[in-house]
Amino acid sequence: MADTGGLHLLKRVATAVVLIPIVLGLVLWAPVPLLAGVAGLVGLLTVAEFLKLSEAYQVRPFRKPTYVYFAIFFLAVAIMSVNEKPLLSTAAFIYGTAFAAALAPFVFLTIGMTRAFLPDALPAAAISTIAFTYIALPLGFLVQLRQQWAGAFYVFYLLLVVWAGDIFAYFVGRLVGRHHMSPRISPKKTWEGAAASIVASVLVGTAIFGHGRQISQFFLQLHLIQPRDGMLSQQNPALVPTIILSAVINVAAQLGDLVESLIKRGADVKDSGALLPGHGGMLDRIDALLFAAPVMWFYAAWRVLQ
Repeated sequence: MADTGGLHLLKRVATAVVLIPIVLGLVLWAPVPLLAGVAGLVGLLTVAEFLKLSEAYQVRPFRKPTYVYFAIFFLAVAIMSVNEKPLLSTAAFIYGTAFAAALAPFVFLTIGMTRAFLPDALPAAAISTIAFTYIALPLGFLVQLRQQWAGAFYVFYLLLVVWAGDIFAYFVGRLVGRHHMSPRISPKKTWEGAAASIVASVLVGTAIFGHGRQISQFFLQLHLIQPRDGMLSQQNPALVPTIILSAVINVAAQLGDLVESLIKRGADVKDSGALLPGHGGMLDRIDALLFAAPVMWFYAAWRVLQ
């Protein structure tokens, strides 16, 4: 049993070592339309896992229509990201995503009229709509965040805050966790791990923002970002707002993790898939980010308006 646990941990670390440089490279260096394409691919892989999980709830999902709706959304995000003016692109994104989210139930319920067994229509339409708002919209927020002023720095900060919290929750929970947070939903999560997660996110977040100019200059020297993508001309936020932001992002990330555990628990599966060794499926890997990205996007959009 110990050997199995050690092998799982080894696979988890090895996968992270491979993926982290790739993800950071894309976030920092890739043009925003390319990032939108990658986010769309990740979204399609994730929604495929989500639709598979829905079958355990006795739902026959609309697979092809959901994939097409996702693809159209990310194509629109990629086209909107060509705009070099953050305020205009943010406004277009808000209007576009609001329209897409409002339209989704009507599209999928209309498709439901083609089902031979009509009681299947509403559950299938609901699953497709939830898949869009749960997976596509947060990934769209992440792409649009990258397009804003200092966007590469903001996404870098977001990823490290989420990852730091996840790592410390995992290891502290395994080592000293005694008080279970939600045994019915996620038996291995503990309050000790959750507290360590918040502390780690706050420490990492304040350190990154506190050295925002130096970090941005370092990336600029490596030709990974353009001047507008870093925090070079902006004043670093005060300490207290940074602490609050890092803590809120961490709480959102932990809730995202718990929500995905709820979905899997109801489906009676351990992982959403087997795409990433040691991590499970794509949904297992980005579940925390799906809740944290909109929080970070809102903060960055608010700063642009100041």
